[in-house]
Amino acid sequence: MGFGGSTQAMITAIKNNEKIRRQKRERFKKQTTGGYGSNSRTEYNLPEATPEQLEAIRNRMQKERKVWWVKVIVLTVVSALIVLTALVALIA
Repeated sequence: MGFGGSTQAMITAIKNNEKIRRQKRERFKKQTTGGYGSNSRTEYNLPEATPEQLEAIRNRMQKERKVWWVKVIVLTVVSALIVLTALVALIA
């Protein structure tokens, strides 16, 4: 039958893809960052924080979050007003 060439091409493509997957797997295994194995290392050595420092960080983050929400609300209201004004102008 006359389908030998296309079948052989498919088999070759499958074998080549398998070789590529093996190579990627080996590169991934050789990485030293992250993971839970014995050869893993800690990337960040963060200092211990006192309760006062944690409270200061918490307060600062809350203030930043409030400012962010105010900005979001103001921008939403301003854009809604612009859209409504444009719709009224189009209708009139």
